[in-house]
Amino acid sequence: MWMVSSGLLLGWSLGANHTANVFGTGVATGTVSYRAAITLTAIFVILGALLEGPKCMRTVGALSRLTPIDAFYCALAAAIMMSLLTFLSFPGSASQAVIGAVIGAGIFSGSADFSKLYKIVACWVCTPFFAILASYTLYRLLGWLLDKATTNITQRNLIYTVGTVLTGCYGAYCLGSNNVANVTGVYVGAHILTAEAASLIGALSIASGVLTYSKKVMVTIGRGIAPLDPFSALVAVLAGAITIHVFTQVGVPVSSSQAIVGAVVGIGIAGDVQTVSRRMLTKIGVGWIAAPPSAALLAYLFVRFDRLETLTTFLRHLSLTFGNALW
Repeated sequence: MWMVSSGLLLGWSLGANHTANVFGTGVATGTVSYRAAITLTAIFVILGALLEGPKCMRTVGALSRLTPIDAFYCALAAAIMMSLLTFLSFPGSASQAVIGAVIGAGIFSGSADFSKLYKIVACWVCTPFFAILASYTLYRLLGWLLDKATTNITQRNLIYTVGTVLTGCYGAYCLGSNNVANVTGVYVGAHILTAEAASLIGALSIASGVLTYSKKVMVTIGRGIAPLDPFSALVAVLAGAITIHVFTQVGVPVSSSQAIVGAVVGIGIAGDVQTVSRRMLTKIGVGWIAAPPSAALLAYLFVRFDRLETLTTFLRHLSLTFGNALW
């Protein structure tokens, strides 16, 4: 089962990159501590992946008839892109990276099914706009309800704290349910894993990234993109989570980064304030645009060299060298 190792790397990088979309704004506003945020995220990511993760698995695998080795290379290409973006503190899209990789491998083998790509791209385009609408509506509605309920500052701060924790847990659940397919969906399509086993393995790998290397991107999201007050932070995470959950029911893995940024933009429209730095938005946009074609090219090259047995020989030599070094 060494072929699953690239999926484990992808899951780690996804967890390290996407935790910010769940608790980044809450940590930045001081509403929740970083340690509490990553612990809760890890728990609820696993829960969401196990309960609803299989819903998006078939979408990833149906784009191309992958062989087991092709699935390994697709996950590896996406993992390299996501790890690079995480290292550079760019909020990236794992769904776009892995779909791009699957298409790249499928182009070489001639098995890519572009008819199913239209639905996925349409959902990608709709994600930020849906999040804008959701956050605008929630900002107006919850703000009105809060004004009616209490004007006491202490009570409001308690509501913000409890609300941020609850919405963060819901966001982590939705992240696991939607994005675990990005991590191990290719193995389901290649008939290496069942959807249930893929959900468990993917969930654990995402949780490992959350717990070990999520702080850099969390700072970028929480401070660089959205310097929000506690109420706006709560609304942003809730709107982003609802957006992701809706597309989980459709069966399409989408970008939680696009959802949270769209939610922040919606809050800016509702509150008539500047919530997103143009410089940071440009930085994120570069990551989103670069991920699919770069992952596709990497996967294409991996599969091409494998057919020439160059890459397979190199990997076998590397594993033997590592094994001898251990002995």
